[in-house]
Amino acid sequence: MRPRLVMQPDQQELVLLALIDAEYTRHPFYGSRKIVQYLKNIGHIINRKRVQRLMGILCLAGMAPGPHTSRRHPRHKVYPYLLRGVSIDRPNQVWSTDITYIRLPRGVCVSGGDH
Repeated sequence: MRPRLVMQPDQQELVLLALIDAEYTRHPFYGSRKIVQYLKNIGHIINRKRVQRLMGILCLAGMAPGPHTSRRHPRHKVYPYLLRGVSIDRPNQVWSTDITYIRLPRGVCVSGGDH
C-alpha cells in the first residue's frame, strides 16, 4: 500500500472547518446542502463537494433516516421501557440524556454509531 500525501489545511480552510463545526453544533441535523446555504449567506463562495469533503474531515454527517430503520437486528438486546406505567406528575421526576458529539479543544469526541 502506497503512503497517502496529506495536505495541511491553509488558513481559509481552517476558518471554513471552524464555521462548519460551529454550525453543525447548533444544528446537528444539517447536511452538506444546508451548510453550503449557511456559508453562502455569511459571504463565503463554496460548493457542495468542498463542504462534503470538509464535513468528512470533521467526521460530520447530516441526520437522514436510512433504509429499514424500524427493523431490529436479531442479535441486538431489547431493553425494557422503564417508565411504562409510571405516572409522571411533577417536574424533575425523571431525567434522561444522550451525548453523542462533544467539541473539545483538540477535536471532537463522538460516541455511538460507527465512528
